[in-house]
Amino acid sequence: MSTSQLEISQVLGELNKLAPAGYALGFHIQYTTPKFMFQTYKKEWLEYYSQNGLLMSDPMVAWGFEQAGACRWSGLQDPAGVLVKAAEYGMRFGIVCASDSDGSRSIGGFSREDREFTDLEISTITAAVDDLHANTADQAQLSDETIEQLKKMSVMVTHPGS
Repeated sequence: MSTSQLEISQVLGELNKLAPAGYALGFHIQYTTPKFMFQTYKKEWLEYYSQNGLLMSDPMVAWGFEQAGACRWSGLQDPAGVLVKAAEYGMRFGIVCASDSDGSRSIGGFSREDREFTDLEISTITAAVDDLHANTADQAQLSDETIEQLKKMSVMVTHPGS
């Protein structure tokens, strides 16, 4: 594992600890497709979300395409009830983070079941997302091996046991 792969893996591991009810991170999104995607939400939620086409009505996605920084879910408008439904799957509290540089955007949603994220946790997560965004920005600077490992990590994180 190269240094950048190791660093990315370590940061993702830290995010697991900070968001015990899961997270979804899409890096360098073009239209609605990220170059790299990491998801640790419960499989049942990922299936429900996908089967019901919630991407286009998800307030985190809307906020993330319009803003940079972070916002608690409790501060988002949720007319379609996506976050209300997420709470039924154990994701009662959360934040959205977005990074934008040179026309490239990355968006992440992070959740907990037990309480709101603290300001320190939010700043730590935001810094991690910004760091990951920067470290994966230019695929030309990443080795082919690193790009392949990131894709494999994306599958392993999203679909454990695959």
